[in-house]
Amino acid sequence: MTDTPPRPDTGPPGEGPDEKATLLAFLDYLRDAVAAKARGLDDARGRTAAVPSGTSLYGLVRHLTAAERYWFVWAFEGADVPHPDLSMRLGPDDGEENLLAAYREAVARSNEIAGACADLSAPCARPAGKDGVVRSMRWVLVHMIEETARHAGHADIIRERLDGAVGR
Repeated sequence: MTDTPPRPDTGPPGEGPDEKATLLAFLDYLRDAVAAKARGLDDARGRTAAVPSGTSLYGLVRHLTAAERYWFVWAFEGADVPHPDLSMRLGPDDGEENLLAAYREAVARSNEIAGACADLSAPCARPAGKDGVVRSMRWVLVHMIEETARHAGHADIIRERLDGAVGR
């Protein structure tokens, strides 16, 4: 994940040397898209609920940060950390800089955990999700691609509604 300004979408990444590299490249591509949409707004706009459900750009970043920690650190690694709060509720210190720094940190840790996993069939240390099932690293990666892609689409729409910005 980088901190470059929004730019025209260059399209998805190419195929990596193996399955894990390809999955991580797509996930990083989507993470970058979400971060780009949250950059360059004043805090009032970043916190603005752009849809009736109350979803804001900053709330999306907060939620995705928690999802990274939940699936990679808490569920897969089984680290002795508090269960991440997956809500989109923002605290008083949740501004662009803090939220994106936390997201970068969570992404780096997730990539470290995934990178150290020699077998994508390896199971999570804990059952997780609504069904309380033990998933594999492969499932976690694909799920995080799906989750991040869905919210990247939300971020596209919210950002356009806030200030007309379009593109990646």
